[in-house]
Amino acid sequence: MYRSDMLLLIAAIIWGSAFVAQRVGMSYVGPLTFNGVRFALGALVLLPFAWKGDRHPLVQGGDDPKKLLWTVLWGGGLAGVILFSGATLQQVGLVYTTAGKAGFITGLYVIIVPLMGLFLGHQPGWGGWAGAGMAAVGLYLLSVTEAWTFAPGDLWELMGAFFWAAHVLILGWLSPRVDRLKLAWTQYVVCSVLSLIGAGFTENVSIDGISGALIPILYGGVLSVGIAYTLQVVAQRHAPPTHAAIILSLEAVFAALAGRIVLGEILSLRALIGCGFMFSGMLSALLWS
Repeated sequence: MYRSDMLLLIAAIIWGSAFVAQRVGMSYVGPLTFNGVRFALGALVLLPFAWKGDRHPLVQGGDDPKKLLWTVLWGGGLAGVILFSGATLQQVGLVYTTAGKAGFITGLYVIIVPLMGLFLGHQPGWGGWAGAGMAAVGLYLLSVTEAWTFAPGDLWELMGAFFWAAHVLILGWLSPRVDRLKLAWTQYVVCSVLSLIGAGFTENVSIDGISGALIPILYGGVLSVGIAYTLQVVAQRHAPPTHAAIILSLEAVFAALAGRIVLGEILSLRALIGCGFMFSGMLSALLWS
């Protein structure tokens, strides 16, 4: 399990640092265009590995290739739709609320995952519940620095949090049953196609805009999608959903650190205390789940 925890932590580090690239890229292209192109790039990067496949698949239900392929197709398709929904709601919400509140509300999936998991028979254990609670408190201290007021975008972010929670749960169920690399590749393709279709109807897609955002797109496509999302799929074969959600929520901590290093943003004492709560929550989940 500790190997899976390390992979999830690496994914959180990459996603946190990718936040800076995403903010820069959004200066040139719309959110759907950005997501569509970067997920297409991520799928392209993963294609040779997905074609070769998972060398040690742990599957249930026999080794029937047709059955396994069908599970990958519908499972990856479902995961891709959920991924697209969460990413789109998050980006739309950012237009109508602050980045701090958006980060906190999105991070509430760390609490939503164990609550939804109860209906699926998951038992996080007291360490998991305590870790999720400390992570949520840490997210609040880290992300929400102004007086709390309800903005229209907050509802979009809250709906998106449920999709992020569903994404963690569906990967937790599918990853032990199918080829993980093919599963990851399929969800990227579905998310990219849906994003580009949406961009075609709602945004001005241009070569000049994509060229201007080329570096952020490359970072987001190769590292954030091609590597980090794949690490999530691989790691969730052995990591329980609540466990995974707590570690992945550390994305907010690494986003703050990346902002400090790259953009020179100052971390307040309140933010540092929030980071401490989140790391404590991770340790609780690791040691006592």
